[in-house]
Amino acid sequence: MTQTREIERSAAQAIRQGSKSFALASLLFRPRMRRHAHMMYAWCRHCDDVIDGQNLGFGEDAAAGAAGAPRRSDLEMLQQETLSALSGGPVGHPAFAAFREVALATQMPERHPLDLLAGFEMDVAERRYETLSDTLEYCYHVAGVVGVMMAIVMGVDAEDEETLNRAADLGIAFQLTNICRDVIDDAEIGRVYLPADRLEAAGVPATPEGVLDPANRAAVWSVALELLAEADRYYRSSGPGVRRLPIRAGFAVAAARGVYRDIGRVVRIRGTAAWDERARTSRRRKIALAGLGCVQGASAKAMRFRRLPPRPDLWTRPGAPA
Repeated sequence: MTQTREIERSAAQAIRQGSKSFALASLLFRPRMRRHAHMMYAWCRHCDDVIDGQNLGFGEDAAAGAAGAPRRSDLEMLQQETLSALSGGPVGHPAFAAFREVALATQMPERHPLDLLAGFEMDVAERRYETLSDTLEYCYHVAGVVGVMMAIVMGVDAEDEETLNRAADLGIAFQLTNICRDVIDDAEIGRVYLPADRLEAAGVPATPEGVLDPANRAAVWSVALELLAEADRYYRSSGPGVRRLPIRAGFAVAAARGVYRDIGRVVRIRGTAAWDERARTSRRRKIALAGLGCVQGASAKAMRFRRLPPRPDLWTRPGAPA
């Protein structure tokens, strides 16, 4: 098997293991776009796995860092390999070879991948998230900027800040949903992403021990509900951006948006039992939501030449006009 085919195979494996929802949606992409989207995802997934001490992407031994205790040396390695890939230089792992191909083919601005690594640095530094704004900043760096890069892979002009803001909004919404789904799992490895001020207002110490205390479960769930309501604001803002994508990409993004947003519905209806088992959407419901997303995507494409409506008063990524 040639190196190129191995990279493609590994990238497809990474997305199947790491995000079944996006893997399903990406079937709607044209082949070249799907290939590049898988490669971009594989690089993002690999970087995340290295920081988390896991390995979902390429069938190698687990990353050196222990789960929940990311190492600065791992982050520095990711930074060096990413910068080398961006310049077209040599890299040591298939994930970076994949990223190099996509970055060069799309002329990806350097600031976006470096913004992602800045999010991982927050985990390395064991940052405390005092306010909602702090949590949103984290969400942008680990997921919102992934939306920006995927939009560029899908053909959005790298200088179209208006559309890229909507792509960032979708990534932020996804990550807020992740945080609410994984509250207990995160606390078990020493991480708390719910805003400290909101936890404390609900009577919960903003520590892993406070979040894990069964006596605090109802209060923690109430704070998660607040974050899910915030996620809905970003999901709504992201919707009009779909019309700026190529038609098949628009269908795929609208489908993924519907499927992922449904995870929040599951957390809501489970109440304080939300974390007894991982919140997920059934395959049958995923297919139905994906179909609905395609219909919504088609409706959005019918308005593609209209101006986007004003963006609500939301947190805005650094360096971008609101």
